[in-house]
Amino acid sequence: MNIHDQFTTGLDPLWQITETGQGGVVRRHGSLHLSLPTAEAASYSNAQITSYDPKTSQFQFRAPLRLSVTAFSSLHPSDLKGTAGFGFWNHPFEPGQWWRLQPQALWFFFGSPPNNMPLADGVPGHGWKAATFDAKHKRGLALLPLAPLGVLLMRFPMLYRLLWPMGQAAIGVNEVLLDPALLNSEQTYTLEWRPETARFSVDGKVVMETKRPPRGALGFIAWMDNQYRIVTPQGQFGGGLVDVPRPQSLVLSEIKIEAI
Repeated sequence: MNIHDQFTTGLDPLWQITETGQGGVVRRHGSLHLSLPTAEAASYSNAQITSYDPKTSQFQFRAPLRLSVTAFSSLHPSDLKGTAGFGFWNHPFEPGQWWRLQPQALWFFFGSPPNNMPLADGVPGHGWKAATFDAKHKRGLALLPLAPLGVLLMRFPMLYRLLWPMGQAAIGVNEVLLDPALLNSEQTYTLEWRPETARFSVDGKVVMETKRPPRGALGFIAWMDNQYRIVTPQGQFGGGLVDVPRPQSLVLSEIKIEAI
């Protein structure tokens, strides 16, 4: 399935639109704005498009393919609140469906503090990133029975430095922190996803490569919301909502998905 949407005459019929709380998806001047005019931490707000119905999660995309997204944020990342991004994932967090809690993703992801998911050694838990993870890989599933013990051991800094590289490799975590200023001006982000490799580029410059991309079918998502998540190797899990005091948008000028 090939997609090329420049938002000039409408939206591709593939896209499923989700507008929650104050979130809005608006086509304007040949671009698509995923916007939060403002939002309060008392309620969830989200503006997103997906290639799948979130209620059924029937995913269309598999390697090998190339994704190109031309996008920017309306505010500098230092002023953005919540999370935003675009790429592919398996929508693993549907309420009441515990068996799906095995996330897979290849995407460009932004999270503002207090978002804290430091899953790649040496990479902070917030910021603008290129990232992959694959908790459904057989190596990760094999370590799952040992996870409670591992979480306890990794609370000791020396054991964390010893053990977490094995855990990171098992769940296919690869991340690189991008210059946040990139997000505040229009750039073209490219992801080449092949069965054995994935390559992330920004305006033609390679920023990350991995030999452990997720396998199987995934769905495209682009979003902006007012939530945060906390997931650490030391066993800290949590999340919540943040205030959005100023209007903010993720602006998409072009989405192109093609087989390679």
